[in-house]
Amino acid sequence: MKRTIVRAMGRVVCLVGIATANGQAAQQQRPQLAEEVFKNVQIIKGIPVDEFMDTMGMFAAATNMNCVDCHTSDSTESWENFAKETPLKQTARRMLLMVDAINKQNFKGVRSVTCYTCHHGDRRPKQIPSLVVQYSAPIEDPNEIDVFSNAGGLSADQIFAKYLQALGGAERLASLTSFVAKGTYSGYDTDQAKAAIEIYAKAPAQRTTIVHAPFGDSVRVYDGRAAWIASPDKPLPLIPLTGGNLEGAKIEAMVSFPTPIKQAFNQWRVTTTTIDDREVTVLQGTNPRQPPVNFYFDQSGLLVRLVRLADTAIGRVPTQIDYGDYREVSGVKLPFRWTATWTDGQSTTQLTEVQANVSIDAAKFGRPAPAPPPRTK
Repeated sequence: MKRTIVRAMGRVVCLVGIATANGQAAQQQRPQLAEEVFKNVQIIKGIPVDEFMDTMGMFAAATNMNCVDCHTSDSTESWENFAKETPLKQTARRMLLMVDAINKQNFKGVRSVTCYTCHHGDRRPKQIPSLVVQYSAPIEDPNEIDVFSNAGGLSADQIFAKYLQALGGAERLASLTSFVAKGTYSGYDTDQAKAAIEIYAKAPAQRTTIVHAPFGDSVRVYDGRAAWIASPDKPLPLIPLTGGNLEGAKIEAMVSFPTPIKQAFNQWRVTTTTIDDREVTVLQGTNPRQPPVNFYFDQSGLLVRLVRLADTAIGRVPTQIDYGDYREVSGVKLPFRWTATWTDGQSTTQLTEVQANVSIDAAKFGRPAPAPPPRTK
């Protein structure tokens, strides 16, 4: 059941119902708000569609539940069915009001407490202390970094210099101005089946991916300033990305041409941690009024993980991208495999062919056409 749900809609757990959207947002200048697209929105109003979907991911991560856990069993048959009332949706609304009151009364409105604070992946918050947890060796999460202490370590400048050198050196990196790649994609939306993927990238930070999924082409575009998703399995045929999702699209595009990354952030902090028992160096970039971004480098200097955050109406949600299988293309090492993990699912891209410095039609980086209705599988 979970695979069917996830394939049809993505992993959506929400407090409200969702209605058919008919593609009217594609022609508007500003992103449509949740209450303009979805039915029965009672609390989470005034936010764009992409942020609204991120809040669903927060509920999924906090409670370890999927869409039919909160909604009716027929919800996956039609977006309109998500509008139906259920006792769990009503409870969730009360919980949101409770969390909001806690933050206002105790933390001056800052979202210090979220759904995850109490639930921690459990449907019901636990009331009794766990002696196993208390007396067992702690499980370290490399994504949870609170202290940046770089006593005697490399500086951010030195780490970036090592990174660029590991990729092939500044001169060769400067000579890579574009590439076209082909490979396979598998994820929650394809029910883990492999689908063909095309990637078009142009320096300094333009990127388009096209997944030829069974339900139709799923297109993601970042043109250097704006970003969109056009996919038949989404609640809108064309969704503009906003806030942290837009910034995330920019950062992911810059990884293909990484020389400008250092200048993209006002401040850098350095620390170390471990991933799968391997020591890695962590650079955290920060900009005013934006969530931090963590870059993880192995001992060779290559980027092995990127963790970024997006602010939502109910707290920050993470996206983790793990890079590997670096291969040389025109003298520059590029990752041929990456796995993206976020609160709505996980996907893996494996490249099989990369052509460097090819001419790419500028239209490839334009706003995509709204996706047609999904094909029957």
